[in-house]
Amino acid sequence: MAKDPVCNMDVDENNALTTEYDGETCYFCSEGCRDKFLKEKTRKLPHTSYDLIIIGGGPAGLTAAVYAATLRMNAFLITRNLGGQAIDSTKIENYMGYDFITGPELIEKFQYQLIHSHYIDHLMSEVEKIEAVEGGFNLTTSELNKYFTKTLIIAVGMTRRKLNVEGEEKFQRRGIFYGNIQDISFVQGENVAVIGGGNSALQIVENLCSVAKDIHLITDSELKADPVIIERVNKFRNLHKHEGYKIAGFSGENALSDITIRKKAKEETIRLPVKGVFIAIGLQANSSIVSPLVELNERGEIVINPDCSTSRPGIFAAGDVTNAFGKRIIIASGEGAKAAMAARQYILNLGKK
Repeated sequence: MAKDPVCNMDVDENNALTTEYDGETCYFCSEGCRDKFLKEKTRKLPHTSYDLIIIGGGPAGLTAAVYAATLRMNAFLITRNLGGQAIDSTKIENYMGYDFITGPELIEKFQYQLIHSHYIDHLMSEVEKIEAVEGGFNLTTSELNKYFTKTLIIAVGMTRRKLNVEGEEKFQRRGIFYGNIQDISFVQGENVAVIGGGNSALQIVENLCSVAKDIHLITDSELKADPVIIERVNKFRNLHKHEGYKIAGFSGENALSDITIRKKAKEETIRLPVKGVFIAIGLQANSSIVSPLVELNERGEIVINPDCSTSRPGIFAAGDVTNAFGKRIIIASGEGAKAAMAARQYILNLGKK
């Protein structure tokens, strides 16, 4: 694999676009990045000022980027990765246009639109600082590159919550996983536990049903997933439900071997031998980067208006990082499109002033 020198994206050398520069072969993810590379080498100055910068590459950020491109905005996408939490979704049902599609398949289509059909400048990096300045905002990335923008769309999504119980840190990636794992053979024929009662947890159960020996589903309340998913998993003969239980601890030597669960408001515990634990107990908003600038609610979500604007003029937000109703990929995508349109209108209004 090579890295695109413009956007820092990993690219396959066999399929990438190339150009020769200073006696070396450079590899690019798209014609857009190759053209930008050649222009910047000609004028000797990188493009660092934009009308709009989008932070985050999940469904909301990618949709905002594509809409910004179709609106002919001077826009820039900065993201640590492409896909966000959607990349872990193994079953997306009834996304418009598809009865069924996986997260990676959907994100691949989003990515194709971004870098081929509707190209905008993009960079695989992390924004570490946002400062409000006259006329807009200054951003600093982890490589200490600086950019200016008149408007921002924050679409950084959420991260998975941890249990914060004994042994959790010790056995991460040695038996404890958050969401799905790519190599399901790790638990082939073994006893496993899934912690959580929502759609994500039950999707993991579905993925494990034909692979694992016994599946222990542990949730501190009743199942909260969609009824159709609950109906499906209730038919699995190797599923053992423990509703109203909490995790008391994880144990093992070099790798996880057992978990201890406790009935809520009771002292007695149960020890379950498992080789893998999959934790899916919800998400928390990645809003810390912008928390000094905009209003957050009690859950740390960015409070937005119907047009995705925030309490700070010029900053818009979309997707799971906001207090918008419904943490769904299709909702995040719609909010991303709305945020891009609202940011464009904001810039047009600035021009009128």
